[in-house]
Amino acid sequence: MIILADDLGHLSYTVTGEGPPVVLVHAGIADHRMWDTVVPALAEHHTVIRYDLRGFGESAPPSGPFSETDDLCRLLDRLGHESVPLIGASWGGRVAVDFALTHPGRVRCLALLAPPWPGHDWSADMVEYDEAETAALAAGDIDTAVRVNLDMWLRGPSRGWEDVAPGLAERLRTAVRTSLVNQETVAEHSRGRAEGDIATIGVPTLVGIGLLDVADFQDIARRYATGIPGATLVEFAAAAHLIALDAPAELAAALHPFLAR
Repeated sequence: MIILADDLGHLSYTVTGEGPPVVLVHAGIADHRMWDTVVPALAEHHTVIRYDLRGFGESAPPSGPFSETDDLCRLLDRLGHESVPLIGASWGGRVAVDFALTHPGRVRCLALLAPPWPGHDWSADMVEYDEAETAALAAGDIDTAVRVNLDMWLRGPSRGWEDVAPGLAERLRTAVRTSLVNQETVAEHSRGRAEGDIATIGVPTLVGIGLLDVADFQDIARRYATGIPGATLVEFAAAAHLIALDAPAELAAALHPFLAR
């Protein structure tokens, strides 16, 4: 990967393909590798930029206050791109929303795959998951915390592990562990999300949701699709929370015409 160093540490990123740029922002339990099976299709027509958020994958945890929107802006400046399509998964989707609110002129279009909603009134299932992760981390039991996250975000509430494609859990396990190890440091230094009304987002927007995902995120996806003017909702029947892992071909098929508009 390529290193973008700064006073807080460094960001790691990779560039694949040729053509108009598109930036992929990973989920909060993953890293840039979650897009591995989607990139080849996108790279046929685009320069695909992937990076690890601070404290994820190969990017160093922050050593001081930072903003994810500032980081993305710095990366685009480094690569010489004034405006780009942004595709974000889960927390990466919220980073994309915040960037669009903070730097509207630098976003050509948005694809938001199961993004969270700040201040959402979470269901009992989500509260139970959060409590289980918190208890495991408090006990120093990273292995259990990793399992709790894989159960929630990869397997999901609607299927057994026998229904998950072989090898996906192992592909994701290291990234989950890294995110959990650095979670406290990232939370301590993050300046938080951007303020703004999604109704002011004026670029073409696609909102994706897996129909095997937690009910909260299905509701949230529809809220984004309703709240962003002209947004299109795309449902992925065979996917849980991490659409790029569960349904890469279907995701690429949805993104190609969207990015070509």
